[in-house]
Amino acid sequence: MYVPNPFDSDDRAVSPVIGVILMVAITVILAAVIGTFVLGLGDSLGDNQPTTQLDVSVEDRSDVTLKNVTIEHGGGDPIDSETLEIIVTDENGDEVSTSGEFSDRFTVGDTESGEFEVSDNSGTTHDLRIRIIHQPSESILADRTIEVSGIDGLDTGASGITFN
Repeated sequence: MYVPNPFDSDDRAVSPVIGVILMVAITVILAAVIGTFVLGLGDSLGDNQPTTQLDVSVEDRSDVTLKNVTIEHGGGDPIDSETLEIIVTDENGDEVSTSGEFSDRFTVGDTESGEFEVSDNSGTTHDLRIRIIHQPSESILADRTIEVSGIDGLDTGASGITFN
């Protein structure tokens, strides 16, 4: 009577298959990690866009050549003011003014007002595009186009928005 030896079984193929699968998985993971940093995707991981709700409005000032820009933080993350850039352009895409800083930290409920100049106040209406850009992440936090009355021409030589 033949009694098979339990140590003579041919189950060796399982170990090499598992070894090959593990080597392929490690190679794929290493390639993904190295590729991420070689392509520069790892550099921007720390510069996340803040989640905010910003409201922008433009009103007339008492002086006919001044317009008032009001930005209100309605909710979301607090923002460091030095990381913001505010760009106002006319309907032709010409930059009216550019600005950066206002109060140290812009948090929920804060309101900032600034002013910029127009060259005339003749009663015609034009569209102004106001963009608030978070510079570290290069993302636009607010992009509003507002119809403003009383503008004949925009003073593109203005020094920028001056915040109070």
